Amino acid sequence: MGKVSSKVFDLKGKAVGKVKLPSVFKTPLRPDVVKRAVVALQSRGFQPQGRDPMAGKRTTAESRGVGLGIARVPRLKGGGGRAAFGVGIVGGHSAHPPRSEKKIVKRVPRKEMGLALHSAVAATGVKGVVAKRGHVVEDVRDFPLVVVDEVEGLRRTKEVEGVLLALGVWGDVFRVKESRHVRAGRGKTRGRRYKQAVGPLIVVGEDRGVVSAGRNLPGVDVVLVDGLNVGLLAPGTHFGRLTVWSKSAIERLNEKFGEAA
Repeated sequence: MGKVSSKVFDLKGKAVGKVKLPSVFKTPLRPDVVKRAVVALQSRGFQPQGRDPMAGKRTTAESRGVGLGIARVPRLKGGGGRAAFGVGIVGGHSAHPPRSEKKIVKRVPRKEMGLALHSAVAATGVKGVVAKRGHVVEDVRDFPLVVVDEVEGLRRTKEVEGVLLALGVWGDVFRVKESRHVRAGRGKTRGRRYKQAVGPLIVVGEDRGVVSAGRNLPGVDVVLVDGLNVGLLAPGTHFGRLTVWSKSAIERLNEKFGEAA
C-alpha cells in the first residue's frame, strides 16, 4: 500500500512508463466495512414477497371441543370431519408467513459506503490480498496492474484474450473455465444452471469497444471507472479482485474520489 507509482504496460506486456498512483490506494483495508457495503448493495435487488393475510382462513371450520376422543382441531361442518384452517393442516394457513411489509433493504451511511469503495480499490493493489482471494497471480506483472489506453479500443474478444495473456492474467481466466460446473439441485435455480468462479475485472476510462469485446470471456467483467462499485471489486463480500486498470482510469480516480483516502 506504500507504493507511489506503478508501471504502465503496453498491449504486449512490456513496461513503457510509469503512472503516479492516486491516494485512494493508501486507504486502510477494512474487510468488515466492505462486507456490510456489499450486503447492503445486494439487498437492493431483493424482491419483496408476502402472503395473503387470509390465505387458508376462508372457511367456517370450528373445533368440536373436548370429550369426543378426537383432536381439537377446527373441522368443517358436514364435511365428514375433515380438518381445516389450522397450521399443519392441508389447505390451512402458515404459522408465520413472510410479510411484504418486512424491511429487506439494508442501509449503510454514505461515508461508510465511500470508505468501503476506497478500501476495495486499495485492495486491488496488494498482491497478497488478491492471491488470498483465490486468483492466480504468479505471472501478473505488477500490482496494481496498469495498461495503456489502447486497451479501450479493442473490438475483438481474441484481442482482449491476447492482452490478458501478455499481462499474465490469462491463468486466472483459465481457472474460471476449469471451475465451471452444474449446480446441484438445479431445478430450484431457474436460469442459473451453471456455477463458476469470478475472474478478472477490467476498468477503463472510456468504452471504445472493449466492453463488448471482453464480456464473452468467462468470469471477466469490463466496467467504466465512473460505474465502479464495491460489488464489482468485492464479489461475495470478499475484496481483492484481480483488476486491470487502463492508464486513464487510474488518472480518473483522483477526480472521482479526490485526494483524501
